[in-house]
Amino acid sequence: MPQALKKVLSNFELILASTCIIVTTSLVMLNVILRYFFRTGLYWSEEVATACFVWSVFIGAAAGYKHKAHVGVDMLVNLCPPTLKKIVTIVVDLILLLINGYITYIAVIYLSLSYKKPTPVLGISTAYISSSILVSFALMTIYAVYFLIQDIRTPKEGGAAC
Repeated sequence: MPQALKKVLSNFELILASTCIIVTTSLVMLNVILRYFFRTGLYWSEEVATACFVWSVFIGAAAGYKHKAHVGVDMLVNLCPPTLKKIVTIVVDLILLLINGYITYIAVIYLSLSYKKPTPVLGISTAYISSSILVSFALMTIYAVYFLIQDIRTPKEGGAAC
């Protein structure tokens, strides 16, 4: 696999979230300029900017989870002996797997109920926006499985932090 493709795939969530933030910022700035200087605006820009912002938040959350960048308080765990530290890490991994899996399940239900509702301006299905929740938590569930397997396989001394 080429190095560039590998880098894009490993940072897919960050690239998607960044693109959505760029679109959000650009549309908002463009609309401000149009309204201030030309006394007109793009009627659809607020809806698209909001949708892109929602996508950036949820996909960004998945990226943060993937790179273990979310805030965690592991001061007490780090004081534990290696065996207890490994047990706590695995229990935390299991809890996160269950929570992310459950929210993924709930997102499927929510998406199945929201696809009929159109957005106010563009009239497209709100499922295009709501699907960010499903994609995000499905990715986090996959990463939770990966982290659990990784933490079970690592030796006690080199266990990953919570």
